[in-house]
Amino acid sequence: MPAPEYTVRPWLLVAATVLLSTALTAPAAVAAPKPSTTPSATPPANMSTVGGARLGQPGTQVNLAPGVPVLPKDLSARSWIVADAESGEVLAAHNAHWRLAPASTLKMLFADTLLPKWPGTTRHRVEVSDLAGIGSGSSMVGIKEEETYTVHDLWLGVFLRSGNDAVHVLSAMNGGVKNTVAEMNEHAEELQALDTHAVSPDGYDAEGQVSSAYDLTLIARSGLQKKDFREYASTVRAKFPGETKKNKKGKKVRGTFEIQNTNRLLSGDTDVPVYQGIAGVKNGNTTNAGATFTGVAEQRGKVLLVTVMNPQKDESNEVYKETARLFDWGFKAAGKVEPVGELVPPKSAAVAGARPGPSASPGEAGGAGAGAGSKPVASAAASSATDGMGTALGIIGGVLVALAGGAFLVNRRWPLPDLVRRRSRP
Repeated sequence: MPAPEYTVRPWLLVAATVLLSTALTAPAAVAAPKPSTTPSATPPANMSTVGGARLGQPGTQVNLAPGVPVLPKDLSARSWIVADAESGEVLAAHNAHWRLAPASTLKMLFADTLLPKWPGTTRHRVEVSDLAGIGSGSSMVGIKEEETYTVHDLWLGVFLRSGNDAVHVLSAMNGGVKNTVAEMNEHAEELQALDTHAVSPDGYDAEGQVSSAYDLTLIARSGLQKKDFREYASTVRAKFPGETKKNKKGKKVRGTFEIQNTNRLLSGDTDVPVYQGIAGVKNGNTTNAGATFTGVAEQRGKVLLVTVMNPQKDESNEVYKETARLFDWGFKAAGKVEPVGELVPPKSAAVAGARPGPSASPGEAGGAGAGAGSKPVASAAASSATDGMGTALGIIGGVLVALAGGAFLVNRRWPLPDLVRRRSRP
């Protein structure tokens, strides 16, 4: 395994010193104000400065200079951010810490919190009570009462179809919605996603439920350290268990039906092509939130995260179109533009000199990949792969270099595991 890379930038060294000394002397001092109960109509004059002072300022933050491409001029989102997924550098942002309704992008926090709980092979028989309290008009994957599903099935329902029914079943397995939401908020605080306050585990509109483009990017970066998170977020299509019925001979049979990822940069649409190098992660749309999206993509060895919240243009798939334009800008600007801030590490990462361990979910011995010799999938639009599901990820063996649950130096690069990478199409 190659040694971790280090970057030596003066502003990062200063940030590292401040964060580390603060963590050792007065942990409460780094906390941002508690989220407001209602998202504001305009970006506040003073927002959280987690990740850097520039990120707490309203409006667009970018260091334009000779050789740096100009930002797209047709962006209408209320908030957005472009960040290097590995170094954590924020290349540009617009109202990064504006607390807004997150919609189903909040499911990234739900997944990052609960994924380590059970192996994918765990089976659960759905009770009527498991599906109680699902909001009217929710997106559903089609879970049936008194049917048995594996945890793997349920997570596919969460990521591909944004199924609130799957979220509520997993929450029931975790001791209920109230307990799950409490754990999500604890995990958000650990990640320093301090703009975030969860009220519902599925992102359904609820009073006081907020997040920010900065936080959603931070949460996605954490989730992407988990092998199963990467698998689910990048799966294009899969077979989902149907309802048990009797055939013409009176024998009980249970078929399957196909589900497809609603992330249009991953699955494509009539007016949105599959984005080159896309590998996840999560979209959302509700009345209060509008359209929201966090995506991760890799081109020419560079991995970027982009979050876009609530575009004001009333056009089909606008959130994906603006995300694609920001990705295009980010890949051209990477290595040329001076960052305006950084994605901070979790609170538990303040132990200087500690090395991160491999990210292992239940059933993953040491977080190993799918096995040496596995081949990456070249096309995100592939209709089939291992286990019959389309995937945008390369399945590459070896120990995963990871952050989740581990500690690392503040200004050390955070390499994403090979599983997040895929070959770019020419």
